[in-house]
Amino acid sequence: MKDLSPKKISFLISLISSLIFLTLFLIFSNYAILENWLIAIVVFLLAFILLNWITLKIVQRFITDKITPVYKIIHNINISESASKEKKPKDIITTAEKDVIDWAKDRKQEIAHLKQMEKYRKEYLGNVSHELKTPIFNIQGYILTLLDGGIDDPDINRMYLERTEKSINRMISIVEDLGIISSLESGKLKLEKTKFNIVKLVEEVFETQEIRAKEYKFTLKHTHSSDNPVFVNADRKRIYQVLNNLVVNSINYGKKNGTTTISFTAMGKKLLIEVTDDGIGITKEDIPRLFERFYRVDRSRSRNLGGTGLGLAIVKHIIEAHKQTLHVHSRIKKGSTFGFTLQKA
Repeated sequence: MKDLSPKKISFLISLISSLIFLTLFLIFSNYAILENWLIAIVVFLLAFILLNWITLKIVQRFITDKITPVYKIIHNINISESASKEKKPKDIITTAEKDVIDWAKDRKQEIAHLKQMEKYRKEYLGNVSHELKTPIFNIQGYILTLLDGGIDDPDINRMYLERTEKSINRMISIVEDLGIISSLESGKLKLEKTKFNIVKLVEEVFETQEIRAKEYKFTLKHTHSSDNPVFVNADRKRIYQVLNNLVVNSINYGKKNGTTTISFTAMGKKLLIEVTDDGIGITKEDIPRLFERFYRVDRSRSRNLGGTGLGLAIVKHIIEAHKQTLHVHSRIKKGSTFGFTLQKA
């Protein structure tokens, strides 16, 4: 029954109707027609052909009228009677069944995607709330302590004001990073591509992080000679952010007396830049979520180090804005490598 098409349905109806018609014809003709079996066959065939043609038209019309509203829902378009006749498939039931199944699969995937996005949105809002709540509560606590008399104690007032300033700076960093990501996602932040020496830029990043590296007894180095420049075509300011975030991450998650190495590999018209450390490494479970906003491998350690949890998300968006690729591979207790490509100048 599942494989019945309009033709099969009309054939069965016509066959049964023709047999009934032939039987009635024989009864009303007093079986005289039995003397000539050829006449009986002709009557049966004529009745069958006529009934089959009429039945097929009626069945097709009925099914089309019932299925057309379904197509309107599936495709969200207005199907006129003339258009439906012109584009009517030979086997409308099979075609409609296939279209409904495809439509159902698409809706199922869409619903699953919407559920995933809703889950991500809830996590994102929860993370934003949590990240901002910590410095806000700290500021509130420091201010209340000062108002309750601490302002008159020289041993307390300056210390608490300095801590308040740190919490405010943390909030500013979070808001600024969120602004950068929003601008990159919306396309409002336009890249200003120029030709520059990537080796020189790496050295500038190392100079910026020199104090942090010394504090952790960390070594920063690159594999290219300073006298041999390597030129790329990209947004210098944004690539500085990328390299700075990756270097800071390597120091924060590195080991004492560790090393971060930046290497350059020519790949045709592109240049591969890799930032490699010998730190704690990242588990396979964490790698797929590394570039999510506010996602941290070690949450408590990251907060103690002052990270906003947005650094790698910014890295991902900047590299994608350049229409380049980004990858990461890591081994626990062996270290991690973050690599991205840039267009050669």
